[in-house]
Order: sequence, then C-alpha cells, then structure tokens
Amino acid sequence: MLKKALIFGITGQDGSYLAEFLLEKGYEVHGIIRQASSLNIERIQHLYMDPSVHGIKLFLHFGDLSEGSSLYKILEKIVPDEIYNLAAQSHVHISFNNAEYTGDINGMGVVRILEAVKQMQIKTKFYQASTSELYGKVREIPQNELTPFHPRSPYAVAKLYAHWATINYRESYNMFNCTGILFNHESPRRGENFVTRKITKSLARIVAGKQRKIKLGNLDAKRDWGYAKDYIEAMWLMLQHNEPDDYVIATGTNHSIKDFLFEAFSMVNRDWEKYVEIDPQYLRPAEVDILIGDASKARQKLGWSPKTSFKELVKIMLEADLRTEGILTDEMTLCCI
Repeated sequence: MLKKALIFGITGQDGSYLAEFLLEKGYEVHGIIRQASSLNIERIQHLYMDPSVHGIKLFLHFGDLSEGSSLYKILEKIVPDEIYNLAAQSHVHISFNNAEYTGDINGMGVVRILEAVKQMQIKTKFYQASTSELYGKVREIPQNELTPFHPRSPYAVAKLYAHWATINYRESYNMFNCTGILFNHESPRRGENFVTRKITKSLARIVAGKQRKIKLGNLDAKRDWGYAKDYIEAMWLMLQHNEPDDYVIATGTNHSIKDFLFEAFSMVNRDWEKYVEIDPQYLRPAEVDILIGDASKARQKLGWSPKTSFKELVKIMLEADLRTEGILTDEMTLCCI
C-alpha cells in the first residue's frame, strides 16, 4: 500500500517542495488548506491535477489550525502514516503587529494536532517545523541542538512553545515526534515580503526598468541561508529514522544582507548601493544579529548535507525573477545577459 502523508502548510514554499518530493517517492499526499473566497494554490497548481489521468496522488482538504474539531475529522478520514506541520504565520516582522494570532496558530495550533493524534491513537510519525529564530540573542556560535534558546519576537516565542510541546508529547506519550530546527532557507517560491525574495524580485524589476529603488531595514543582520529544496529532504529523513529526535538543519556558513545584495547585483553588473534605501519601518523592535547552524548531528545520523552554495542560491532566485520579468527565457541563464 502507498504511504500516506498529510501536510499542513502545503501551499507555502516548503509545503509545495515537500509535496513534489513525496509524490516522486510514490506517496499519496494530502494537504490542508484554509477555506477562503479564493484558493491560494499557485505553488502547487502544477501538481493539482486529475489523478486518474496523470497518476498523481494529491488531495486537498479544508482545515484550520485554529479549529481543533476540523483536525479530528481530517485525521479520521486520512489516517496518515506521516504528518508534516509546516503551517504558520511565518513572517517575523508581521508577528510584532499580530502577536495574538501568531501565538494561536504557531503555538496552540501545534498542540491541537498533537492532541488529536493522541486522543485518536493514530500510529503516525509527526514532523514539526521549528526555526533558527528560537536562538534569537545567541549564546554561542555556531548554534546546535543543545544551544540555549532566547527568542526575540512573538513568532519565535510561539515557535518555541510548539517546539517544546512536540518534545513533551514525545516523552509523555511515546509518540514519534521530530523537530527540525531549520535555519533560513530560500527559493524562487519564497514569499515576496521576505528580504531575500524582495531583493531578487526588486532587482529583476530594476533591470526591466519598472522600479528604481529597494527599501530595506538592517543590512548587517547575518543569516545561515540554504536552498529550500535541499532542506525538504532532511524533513523526510527524520521520519525515516528508527528513533524520533531533534535536528538542526543548516549550511554552517552565514552571510549578511549586504552580502546577498552584493552577490545579486554583481550578477547583473550593478552597484547595489546606488539602489538601496534604509527605511525604519523594516527594522525590528528586537533584532537577531547573527545565526549560523551546526548540522553535524543531521550529517552523522541522517546522512544529510546541503547541496547548494550561497552563490548558487542567489543565482537560482534571481534567474527565476528575471524570467518572470521577461529578461530571461527558459533556455537562458545569467551569463546570457
């Protein structure tokens, strides 16, 4: 029988890549989407086809992490072998203005899933998407699974609650729960309000003559940036391991936003300093200055390591946005302009 996977957050960057990954491995994939006036399925539109024609086993269900009753019905219907919770209010800056909603979805939403699995006694494996933002005001460099946490935003505080809830349910009820403390991971599917995608999309518009400036916040913040497609494999590997555990997933290198700007603008022979303006509205009330992860445990226990370099990641993202603006065709790369 096919393995069945249930993905919360399937319409996001990570969820869409994970759905592709699992379908390629022969899974029957189920995704949860919120009921709204318009369906936000752009990232998975290419997958959402008639399975009888295309042989693709992807099914979508309406549900909401704020409503525990809907989760019980979904779990009872699907009885998944694996559950991946990638759903969240995922923007750190927005969480300062919407702290209550962020806490409910990112924190209590996870408890609602765990409680439903426990009460229904479903033998499933559960993955919780934790985040490097848990480290916040870092105590040591690099950060690993034993580094103390010091969250610096409502987003990170809510994620910390979910992280420890996942571990608590594992230890209390013998549930196969894993957490992945993923450091920043980007792609052409990254939301446009995240700084990396904002840079590549704005730069593509500048090259196309549609935009003159980019407004940004703290350019000195340093992050450990990887490629989202590489990190999806790590999530899956955690649930294939014989014991549940917690893992840092990172590249082990970090770069500032200035570094990202330099790489991107250099690829189209432009000086980033001529196009970037600092706007105080993009500064956080409490900043996270530097994040860099130590993924030694994942490398040793799971055999996982990142495949894509920082420079390759910037190139992948910029080329995709240049194609969207008509600067590059599908056959062209940056060396052609």
